Amino acid sequence: MNTITPPVSPAQIDLGIGGMTCASCVLRVEKALKKQPGVSEATVNLATESARVLMVDGEAPESLARIKRAVRDAGYEPRSMEAMDAAADARWMGVSVDFLPVLIGIVLSAPLVLPMVGDLIGKHWMLSAWMQFVLATPVQFVLGARFYRAGWHALKARTGNMELLVSIGTSAAWALSTWLWWRSEPGEMLHLYFEASAVVITLVLLGKWLEARAKRQTTSAIRALQSLRPERAHLLPDGVRRTEITDVAVDELLPGDVVRVLPGERFAADGTVVQGSTQADESMLTGEAMPVPKEVGDGVTGGSLNGEGAVEVKVRAIGAQSVLAQIIALVQDAQAGKAPVQRLVDQVAAVFVPVVLVIALATMLGWLWTGAPMEEALIHAVAVLVIACPCALGLATPAAIMAGTGVAAKHGILIKDAQALEIAHKVDTVAFDKTGTLTEGHPRLLLIEAAAGVDELSVLQAASALQAQSAHPLARAVVEAAKSRSLVVLPDAATDVQAVSGRGSQGTVQGSRLALGSLRWMDELPVALGPLAARAQALQQQGSTVSVLASQAAGSTQWSPLALMAFGDEPKAGAAAAIAELRAAGMRLFMVSGDNQGAAMAMAARLGLRADAGEVIAEVLPGDKAAVVRRLKEGGHVVAMVGDGVNDAPALASADVGMAMSHSQGGSSDVAMHAAGITLMRGDPLMVAAALDISRRTVSKIRQNLFWAFAYNVAGIPLAALGFLSPVVAGAAMALSSVSVVSNALLLKRWKPPQR
Repeated sequence: MNTITPPVSPAQIDLGIGGMTCASCVLRVEKALKKQPGVSEATVNLATESARVLMVDGEAPESLARIKRAVRDAGYEPRSMEAMDAAADARWMGVSVDFLPVLIGIVLSAPLVLPMVGDLIGKHWMLSAWMQFVLATPVQFVLGARFYRAGWHALKARTGNMELLVSIGTSAAWALSTWLWWRSEPGEMLHLYFEASAVVITLVLLGKWLEARAKRQTTSAIRALQSLRPERAHLLPDGVRRTEITDVAVDELLPGDVVRVLPGERFAADGTVVQGSTQADESMLTGEAMPVPKEVGDGVTGGSLNGEGAVEVKVRAIGAQSVLAQIIALVQDAQAGKAPVQRLVDQVAAVFVPVVLVIALATMLGWLWTGAPMEEALIHAVAVLVIACPCALGLATPAAIMAGTGVAAKHGILIKDAQALEIAHKVDTVAFDKTGTLTEGHPRLLLIEAAAGVDELSVLQAASALQAQSAHPLARAVVEAAKSRSLVVLPDAATDVQAVSGRGSQGTVQGSRLALGSLRWMDELPVALGPLAARAQALQQQGSTVSVLASQAAGSTQWSPLALMAFGDEPKAGAAAAIAELRAAGMRLFMVSGDNQGAAMAMAARLGLRADAGEVIAEVLPGDKAAVVRRLKEGGHVVAMVGDGVNDAPALASADVGMAMSHSQGGSSDVAMHAAGITLMRGDPLMVAAALDISRRTVSKIRQNLFWAFAYNVAGIPLAALGFLSPVVAGAAMALSSVSVVSNALLLKRWKPPQR
């Protein structure tokens, strides 16, 4: 499992903001924050009701207080993220505290709507004017007080927001009704509009409550990740201060502690298995459905689920340094970010409310010009004000980004920022690093070509004994091959073992002097390969790394070849399928490798890449990979670079979208993951296509949401201005638009990587 370098800076401040309702609110808070000294950047997210502020020179002690004051002065409530979560879960007598204003509004507004229902069945249940006044006034000025406060702050800031439109519109309906009642004659039948003011406020409150519930579902990925971390750990005795197993809070664990993890429990921290064996379910972290075997020496990740074996784990990383904490930080960063398309929304929102006010005024004057009574003209203007509230506009982009990044994280795709998500859908070129990305990343013994009269298994037995204590990748490949053939590897069978730098190793095995190394070293010894020479050359041309095992008879200075050993990297299980899938999607594909041309061509043939079409770029030095990516971008192509090593970091940063891929041998490089916009938590090349797919689907949802948000206002405002929509219907439609935008974004939660 990986260790991810968190992108969080010490000069970063995150806080919750209560009271925001539309895109105009977001702009106003951002503007207020950016005016504060020391603030370099401020991003406000309507869907999460939060702000992220970056300071220029680190976080001064008074910075947080100054930022909170700026939020409050702008007319909103600064809160901690924890307080906002607690407030959302608070209940009173079994009813959500957030729902209480809605419930009271429904109780007071229902009698006002009753006459409208009665008219449908031929009943006349009209309430007296004073009863309508008594029911509507608390809704208007108590439940609706939040709209007046926020609208007043918007006016002071010379901007507009949803609350300003609602407060002006409903106040006009309430005031018109009160004036008509006041000037009426005793016993006169009046047509009042108290129900419009009360019902609109109630519908807006109901819409915001439904919207808040839906928005909480978009953050379910974060909450699910946070819930993975257990609260307690079984700390083993250290023989000095503790003489028995102690249950301690996870926060008290220190690196070096040893904890026991029982079957079915979650690992309390990142660490290494020091005793026992088990299987770990890492699906919530990597998206890998199959349990991963864990033996002594294997790493485990805090939050993953232990299988059927009890194990002891030595703690390696805790707190913010743990993989789980850093995954959460990456997802939060992506969800707090603002996609480039949001700039268009911000520009529209900046002028939206003033334009709506002008349209409402024009509507009223237009109806008066046609000879309509004042009350009719005013009600049509109120309908325009109510239906034009820009709630859906502010939610369209962040709701989709939160849902998309959340479901991607669930399947092991970590998207670092919204910009990477938005650009990824435009990718038409994918460049893969070869080693560790398309291939397993470690050599295997592919074949043994024994000399005439020499037994292949005997050669492998002797070579494994000679290499048993070496850490060289080729030596490990020899030992693994011997074990795979059920041979017993005996390290003590080799004596006087010496490593010859850059060439190989030699030693004595069962009385015979052996040397195993490169063809160049064989020339130096010298070793006459004889009939094996042509075979060695052919294997090299096929892309294999060739070593020779030679023996020296006692008392002789001559070396005799026993066998050729061909080593090579193996393609990953899903690599060829990934190449085929990306090709079917119309992508330009390239493999960038530092290997010689022969080795690169041989691997390309196994992967399904077309060397004759220029899809293989070989003999590339690590420092030149970034230049290759820049060359691929020529002509307007959008390039995704996929790599896993430190030497891939410049290329990942140069690409339009960098994808850092984990692999089974210790995870991807911290540097690569920091340079990449997208991190793939499993070393499966098929995840590249999945990452591009979720990007396309998320951007599609953003576009759908923006289309409906704009179309809703484009259609709704003229209908209201022409008198086809009453304020009550306009209020219902406005509330429905916000809920529909968030609900459409939530459809992304059903996404799964394409089935194969």
